Amino acid sequence: MRSTNRILPLVACLLMAVVPARAVAQPDAADCKDHPMLTRMPDFYITMCEGSPFDRHDFSSETGALPVEGRKVTMRYALRNGVTAPSAAAVVRNHINAIRKIGGTVVYDGGSRATLKVTKDKQETWIGVDAGAGYEYQLDIIEKGDMHQDVIATAEGMTSDIVSTGHAALYGLYFDTGKSEIKPESEPALTEIAKLLKLNGAMRLFVVGHTDNVGSLASNMALSKARAESVIRELTTRHGVSAGQLAAHGVGSLSPVASNTAESGRALNRRVELVAQ
Repeated sequence: MRSTNRILPLVACLLMAVVPARAVAQPDAADCKDHPMLTRMPDFYITMCEGSPFDRHDFSSETGALPVEGRKVTMRYALRNGVTAPSAAAVVRNHINAIRKIGGTVVYDGGSRATLKVTKDKQETWIGVDAGAGYEYQLDIIEKGDMHQDVIATAEGMTSDIVSTGHAALYGLYFDTGKSEIKPESEPALTEIAKLLKLNGAMRLFVVGHTDNVGSLASNMALSKARAESVIRELTTRHGVSAGQLAAHGVGSLSPVASNTAESGRALNRRVELVAQ
């Protein structure tokens, strides 16, 4: 009986010694959790996560790097100790199948790397899966969107541009997609435009709306002029600018300042300009 009592603790210790290391779960990195769109591969934990309200990521495609801009999240996963690693192809294929099940598409499948896209409620989400080794993988996720313009042109800067080049481009004026009503966050830019016109009472300007080339030319021409008219309406009704100083025009996508083949270029083309009459 005594020998049995001595053996039981010994057996318990031996059993604990042979428990697989995977049972001792490595914790996720602090403040990290899975993206709402995707669960993780079994037996993986998060080693790093970081995000930015606006960033750019070059996704893989058949023709080379495909840049996409918007809200970015990067997640890095590693395999727990003592677990057999899946192949890189298995990691990528799992993500491809998951995205297809929710209506997403495969932009690129390179075996150990893939680019995926999901469009839901007009929001494009791009996902880059990189599983160079089966024991770790990384997700780069971009919720496509425009940057909030924090820096605006001052009245003095706009005056200098108009005097030296005949025009000044404005990127602090905001509109919803396909809409002409100016958004409240445009107020700082409107204030500077009003200041410019009040300091230069003899100045006469065309307010010219521009768009990218998404959509038909006819709709973009109409939208660009409607946005220019919206800017003038705000300036004359709320900022005390004389209506005689301004005239609205829209040129749609006919005067780009960058290529429309990339989102970064299209963002620059969506603008309002002040042009000397």
